[in-house]
Amino acid sequence: MRHNLKASFYIMVALLIACTSLFFIPEKASAESLDLRAESAILVDADTGKILYAKQPDIKLPPASMTKMMTEYLVLEAIEEGQISWDTTTEISDYPYELSANPAFSGVGLIQDKEYTVRELYEAMAIISDNGTTIALAELVAGTESDFVKMMNEKAEELGLTDYEFVNATGLSNSHLGDRHPEGTAPDADNLLSAKSTAMLAYHLVNDYPEALTVSSTLTTEFDGKQLENLNWMLPWDNNNFEQFSYDGVDGLKTGYTELAGYCFTGTAERDGRRLISVVMKTESKEVRFEETAKLFDYGFEQFENKELYPAGYQADDQETVPVAKGKEEEVEVASSSAFSTSVKAGDEENYDVKYNIDEDKVNEDGELVAPIEDGEKVGTMEVTYNGEEDFGYINNGSKTKTVDLVTTSAVEKSNWFVLSMSAVGSFFGSVFSTVTDTVKGWF
Repeated sequence: MRHNLKASFYIMVALLIACTSLFFIPEKASAESLDLRAESAILVDADTGKILYAKQPDIKLPPASMTKMMTEYLVLEAIEEGQISWDTTTEISDYPYELSANPAFSGVGLIQDKEYTVRELYEAMAIISDNGTTIALAELVAGTESDFVKMMNEKAEELGLTDYEFVNATGLSNSHLGDRHPEGTAPDADNLLSAKSTAMLAYHLVNDYPEALTVSSTLTTEFDGKQLENLNWMLPWDNNNFEQFSYDGVDGLKTGYTELAGYCFTGTAERDGRRLISVVMKTESKEVRFEETAKLFDYGFEQFENKELYPAGYQADDQETVPVAKGKEEEVEVASSSAFSTSVKAGDEENYDVKYNIDEDKVNEDGELVAPIEDGEKVGTMEVTYNGEEDFGYINNGSKTKTVDLVTTSAVEKSNWFVLSMSAVGSFFGSVFSTVTDTVKGWF
């Protein structure tokens, strides 16, 4: 009897715990609850460009070796344009040779009077953040690091970076370079980037040159007989000290550290066809930069999904038609030219609205399109706006809205000359009659 009572008691306790858990489900992390241990941070969806999280994203800070992402971009661009190839070889000048001889600034000891391929130099730069090989690549592409720095700043403007200043190719402080710092830059200057601009650079790097991820995800490689081990601890390491930091889907992108910059990291991960890009700046240790990045990735992958909110051919209520002048039809239907997709937080689908904007140069003073009008002709844009509580906007257009082309769904021919003439005559006499009527009314 006592045994049965005891068993019944345990069953009741188990049921109580099970029922209680149904009502006390732990809440998923919110942006506010992340509490990142970084001075500045950002999380971006690499496909839609939607910014999912931001903490002081616009303040400019030293990016340290994350600077090398711009060097990577320019090298890959030079390869794409045929200026150099992966197999192009170059010898090492005195400047990168001297820098590589200092173990504090270089993980490889470069050898002079030896031909190195672009691939060898690029891998050393991207995998272990080597500074000597970075300068060697800058000199190969531009002739001098000074000219390469000019290219870096020009490319930053072209890519739409907003908060930046490049003073060298490596991310070291100019004070580390002594008399070798690039001409036209201050001897104590540092590269400066905001988290948003760093993410923008990474966004362009992975989208324009996805082959960069092949190198950034390489765990180890050899250089002059030495084994180089990737500084990114979030890669899929196995049976070593970094395994605890490994994160499923991570395949890049760039670490950084100087005393002034602290520990920085631009990460990227892909899961189920979705790629995220994260940046953390000025954290207190190597470990923390990866731990905080993991928080961002968890938040992005768990809380958001990419959804098609409006299909191609979408027509907003009460905005389906636009009036037409001088046409055989008095109006024409318009619709979105393509589908609109974005990164949506669970339950936020209803917080999006659309508005049609007709191009001013497409309409007359009465707001009418003027015939003839072609089928599928672009006449404006469909603007999609988020009306929720917190909106960080889009990294790829610097705006909180995104647009899709608005096109006509049919053609409208121009009315023949007789109809237009009669219409003009009717308008003329209508105007005269209206004037006479107003005059007569004035007499009385």
